[in-house]
Amino acid sequence: MTSYTQYVMMNTLRNAMGSESSLRDLLAGPRMVVAPGGYDAISARAIEAGGFPAAYMSGSAVSASCGFPDFGLLTLTEMARAAGVMAQSIRIPLIADADTGFGNEINVTRTVREYERAGVAALHIEDQVSPKRCGHFDGKEVVERDEFVAKIRAALAARQSTEFLIIARTDARAMIGLDEAIARANLALEAGADIAFVEAAQSLEELAEIPRRVRGPCLLNIVRGGKTPDLHLDDAERMGYRLVILPSHLLTTALTQFDEALRSLRETRMPPSSSSGPSVVERSKRFGADEWNSIRTAYRDLPGQSAADAA
Repeated sequence: MTSYTQYVMMNTLRNAMGSESSLRDLLAGPRMVVAPGGYDAISARAIEAGGFPAAYMSGSAVSASCGFPDFGLLTLTEMARAAGVMAQSIRIPLIADADTGFGNEINVTRTVREYERAGVAALHIEDQVSPKRCGHFDGKEVVERDEFVAKIRAALAARQSTEFLIIARTDARAMIGLDEAIARANLALEAGADIAFVEAAQSLEELAEIPRRVRGPCLLNIVRGGKTPDLHLDDAERMGYRLVILPSHLLTTALTQFDEALRSLRETRMPPSSSSGPSVVERSKRFGADEWNSIRTAYRDLPGQSAADAA
């Protein structure tokens, strides 16, 4: 085994397995896995602190955090770096958006290697024409079936560990119809994909139809204000979905709260009371201050022994 392979497998197992279970183990469990979406270490840690078993890196939210709309403007390097920051910040598995794989089969191969090395537990690759756009925007285009399946095969061949899951996403529903989207999902699963992701179903009837007709585990994407109708997570679980991601949940909440906090500050000229939220010390603890403080003194002289005595 090469040193590169050893490094990748060590990172993948350490991060994908998290503190309790790997993503594969979670998906084999009795309950649907719920993974809210984040875009940085702060949001990733909030998801973990909130008690969720997995987190999702939203490409749309990462794009927004860099000042861009979800038009496929970020590069592999930028997306993989964001995924690495999130994965290294938490002990629960991270599922990450990998857009179209950033090109053809050779680009997909590098994408898988970079994400796996970053400690991500799973990624999804879609069949949109590059540059892609948000799956809930109009005007999308998709590649031919064969090209999509070839990229999924390349992704599977590129991974170093089967703990790293490949999710096949199809956006064909909007342009070609639900039957074609389901056919593509099944072809990807037959090629070896671990999970199928049929994007942007447009009714509750379609949402229920997808897990009935797709021959393997299904992911549901719930986007606030998107094309898919709102539904309760328990209803999604009863439909048969094994994994649900909520990419817009924290970003939309943050934007709303930012606007309100800044409006209040502008109008009242009174900052919030220090008693109304966590202190500086408490905020620091949320991001590992206790661990780093223990390291600060752990390697100094032991009681009763100075460096000079040891020499």
